[in-house]
Amino acid sequence: MNSVLKHLVAFFAISFTTLPAATPQEQAAAALVQRILPAESSRFICETVPPEDGRDVFEIESRDGKVVLRGNNGGSIASALNWYLKYHCHRDVSWCGDQLGLPDPLPVVPEKFRKVSPHTYRYAFNYCTYGYTMAFWDWERWEREIDLMALHGINTPLMATGAEVVYRNVYRDLGMSAKDIDSFIAAPPFLPWFMMGNIDGWGGPNPREWYDRQEALQKRIMARALELGMKPVLPAFGGHVPAAFAQKFPKAKVARLKSWSGFPGVHVLDPADPLFRQIGSRFVKEATKLYGTAHLYSADTFNEVDPPTDDPEYLKGMTRQVYQAMADADPEAVWFMQGWLFVHSKFWTKPRIDALLSGATEEQMVLLDLFADGKSQWKRTDAFAGKPWLWCIINNWGGKQGMYGRLTEVGVKMPELLKSGTAGRLSGIGTLNEGGENNPIVYEQIYEMAWHDQPLDLEAWVEEFAWARYGVKNQNALDAWKLLSSTLYDCRDLRHGPQGNFLAMPPLLAEGGGSFVRGPIFYDTAKIREAFRLLLAAADELGEKDTYRHDLVDVGRQVMSDISQQQLHTELRAAFNAKDKERFKRSSEIYLQAIVDCDRLLSSHRMFQFGRYLKYPASAGGTAATKAQWTRNACRLITLWGGEDNSLFGYAQRQYGGLMRDYNLRTWKLYLDAAAKGLRDGGKMPSGEMVREFTEKWIAEQKQFPVEAEGDTVAAARMIWEKYAAKATAVAGPKAPLQINDRE
Repeated sequence: MNSVLKHLVAFFAISFTTLPAATPQEQAAAALVQRILPAESSRFICETVPPEDGRDVFEIESRDGKVVLRGNNGGSIASALNWYLKYHCHRDVSWCGDQLGLPDPLPVVPEKFRKVSPHTYRYAFNYCTYGYTMAFWDWERWEREIDLMALHGINTPLMATGAEVVYRNVYRDLGMSAKDIDSFIAAPPFLPWFMMGNIDGWGGPNPREWYDRQEALQKRIMARALELGMKPVLPAFGGHVPAAFAQKFPKAKVARLKSWSGFPGVHVLDPADPLFRQIGSRFVKEATKLYGTAHLYSADTFNEVDPPTDDPEYLKGMTRQVYQAMADADPEAVWFMQGWLFVHSKFWTKPRIDALLSGATEEQMVLLDLFADGKSQWKRTDAFAGKPWLWCIINNWGGKQGMYGRLTEVGVKMPELLKSGTAGRLSGIGTLNEGGENNPIVYEQIYEMAWHDQPLDLEAWVEEFAWARYGVKNQNALDAWKLLSSTLYDCRDLRHGPQGNFLAMPPLLAEGGGSFVRGPIFYDTAKIREAFRLLLAAADELGEKDTYRHDLVDVGRQVMSDISQQQLHTELRAAFNAKDKERFKRSSEIYLQAIVDCDRLLSSHRMFQFGRYLKYPASAGGTAATKAQWTRNACRLITLWGGEDNSLFGYAQRQYGGLMRDYNLRTWKLYLDAAAKGLRDGGKMPSGEMVREFTEKWIAEQKQFPVEAEGDTVAAARMIWEKYAAKATAVAGPKAPLQINDRE
C-alpha cells in the first residue's frame, strides 16, 4: 500500500470513529420514520437537542438536500416529522387513514423552525377505550398506535393492557383460588369496568393463554413507548377485591358497593384496613416488575358509584392510602386520577371534593378534568385545590360514530387559560375518548395544541387541515369542511354526539331529540347535506384518495343518521300513532330499505366494515373455543352490553357495513312486523324484549363478514345523495314520507 493510500485510510478511519453514535432516542425516532415513510426515510436525519426549561421541544431544518428533525426525545422528533408533513408537504397521518407520497424534491424549510410545548403532559386514553376499541388489538395495531401517538405529541398515555395479569398474580400470591380469581376478573372487552371497580367476572373466565398473550403484548408496548421518551401511566390498586376475599381474610374491612348499570355491586377493601396498603404496594411492585415504569399510576376509587360514607376523614383517608400504597412500592410515584366522578354524581360537593383531594400533596397527584370542553370541573374546585391538572376532552361515548366536536373550545378558549392566571396549575391536555378511530379533525386539532401557546385562527387551521387531509387544495372539499367545522364541530350541547335511529333497540315511540343512546341534533342538518354534496363534487379530483373516501362515507353516514332521526323515524311514529296501517307499511318498507342502502355505503370503506371490527377478537384466541368466546363478547359489547337487567343495551351501537344488514335490519324488521300486527290488533305497541331475545340468538350465530371494502364509495355516496339527501328537509317532526323509489 503506497503512503498516500495509507494516509487516506487512516484519515477515514479516524473520521468515522470520531463521528458520534446515534443516541437511543435518535435510533427510536429513525425507526419510526422508516415505518411511516419506508421509501423516503433516507431523506430525513434525526437528531436530539436538550429540552427548554424542562419543556419538550422540536426543530425542523433543511440541510444538504435533506430534512433534519430534532427533538429532546424520540416523541418530539416524531412530532417534528408530523409538523413537516402537514405544513410543508401537505400530507396527513391520522387515526382515520393516511395521505402520503412525498413531493420530490422535498420542500425546503427556509429557516430553522422551533416549537416548545407549553404542556408538560399530553395524555391519551380513557379506561373505556380499552374496551370499546382496543380490547383485542395485536402488536401490529399497537405499533401503529404508538407511532400515531408519537407523531401527535402524546407523551403520557394510559397503558392498561395486561393489568389483568397483575390482578391475577397479586391475588394468586395472596392465596386466592383459581376459581375465586376467575369469577373476579372480567373478560375482554369488559376489563375496563372491572379495573374501574364496577363489575366482576363479566364475559369470563379468561383462559391462561389470554394472560400470557397480554403480558407479552404489554411488555412490547411499554418498551416501545419508553424508548420514544413517553411516560406511560400504569393502573394501580383502588380497593377492588374478589367476592371471596372476606372469607379468606375474615378480619378485613370489606364493603359492598351499590349496583352499577344492573350488575351486582362489587366488593371494596376499606382504605383504613392495613391490608389495603399491603395489597396496593404488591400491585405496583408486580406491575413494575413485569412491565417497567415511568413512575406514573392511575387508580379510580369511585367510578360511577358513590362512596359508602360522606365522612371527610374517610374520603381523605381513602386518597392517602391509595397514594401511599403506590409510594410504598415506588417513592417517585405520581397518581393520575380521572375526574369523571365529579362530573357524574351530585354526591361530590366542593367540601367532599376538598376532603378527597386533601389526602395527597401537590407533588403526589395530577387530576384529569376529562370533560373540560363541555362540563369542566376546574372552576368549581378552585383548580383542583391547587394540584396539577389536565384540560381534557371525551368527545366519544361508547365508540359510537356520530360526528361532533368543539373546535372553538379546544383551539381558542383552552389556550387562553395558559396565561389567564385563573387556571391554577394547568399542566397539560388530553383526550379521554371512550372509543377511537373517529372524528379525525378533533384529534388532529387537540394534539396540535400540544405545540401552541396562543389561540388558533380556526378558519385558517381548517383550511390547512383539509389541504393536508387530501393533499391538494380542492375548493369543494374546503367548503365542505368549513360547513362541518361551523356546525357539527361547533357543538354546544353537553350530551353525546349525534347518531340516528338505525340502532340496536328500536325506540319506535321515542321523541326525535337526545337520549342515553341517541345523541341530539344540535345543528342545521341542511348544512350537513350541503357539505356532503360538496364532498361528492370533489370526487373527480379526490376519488382515488383513501382519506377522501373515508370522509365521504362518514359524512354520508351522518346524513343518513340525521334523515333517519328527523324524517324516517318521525314518519314511522306518526303513522303508528295515526293507526294508519297502509301508511305504516309503506313507511316501514322505506325505513328498512334505508338501512340496506346505508349498509352499502358503509361497506365501501374498510374502516367501516364489521369484519374489520371482528378480526381482532377472532385472531386473539388461540383455540376455537376462545375465538368464539371473544367474538361473542365483541358482539355483545355493541348490542346488549350486559345481561338481562343491564341498562346499557345499545349504548355502544355501531354503524358498520355488514352489521347494518345482518343485525340492525333484522331487529327493525322483527320490531316493525310486530308493530304492524299490533296495529291490526288495536294499536298495541310491541315490547322491546323480543329484540333482546333475538340479539342473544344473533350473538351466538358467529357469522363471518368481509374485512376489506366492497363496492365503489363514490357510487354508493351518489346513490345516498340522489335517493335521500337531495330530497330531505331540515325540519324535525311529523312530515310526509320521503318519496323514495325503492327500484332506483
